[in-house]
Amino acid sequence: MYGLIGQMRVVPGHRDELIAILLEGVSGMPGCLSYVVAEDPTDAHALWVTEVWDRAESHQASLSQPSVQQAIARGRPLIAGFGARHETRPIGGHGLATGE
Repeated sequence: MYGLIGQMRVVPGHRDELIAILLEGVSGMPGCLSYVVAEDPTDAHALWVTEVWDRAESHQASLSQPSVQQAIARGRPLIAGFGARHETRPIGGHGLATGE
């Protein structure tokens, strides 16, 4: 499995709007086992996105899907920058869908 955990800095006043864009159409992405968007409780201008994919290639391929390209185009003006970004190798856990 392949995982990403990253922080997004949001243009002030647009966090809820960016959350909505990030959550649209997240189901059904081939190879995506988990995609979670979370508010940072200590920073009103930050979000964390945690992703688990069956493999890195599935994540890379998702970036060329029309729905993802549209979300990127709509969300880009609302992103002030990026914080920490970490690649991980998920092993498993409660709530994690397993790839077949």
